[in-house]
Amino acid sequence: MKRERGIDYVEFASSDPAASRRFFEQVFGWRFEDYGPDYTAFDDGQLQGGFFRGTPVTSIAGAPLVVLYAAQLAPLQAAVQTHGGEVVKPVFVFPGGRRFQFIEPGGNELAVWSDSDSD
Repeated sequence: MKRERGIDYVEFASSDPAASRRFFEQVFGWRFEDYGPDYTAFDDGQLQGGFFRGTPVTSIAGAPLVVLYAAQLAPLQAAVQTHGGEVVKPVFVFPGGRRFQFIEPGGNELAVWSDSDSD
């Protein structure tokens, strides 16, 4: 059942939707369905969305920053880098946890946070 008035679907511009798909499949285990060469839809197990061919904008330019959760940051940061992501802010502490920010191969900036003190 859909949540009334909650975020239901998120779309990202991607310079390369196929590269975005490969990255999120390999690093985060998301499931995808392609709708032609310029659009791929994802399901992360809790939220659905898609990547369309376009020019992404990073948070420094005013784009919203989507923040994912992981119990352990170090293995995920390593996987991000192994699969072509660029870490733009290494792990840092903030009130309530730690996080890092990265740009995926299609050009989108996201973050991953954890409330755990160790990896």
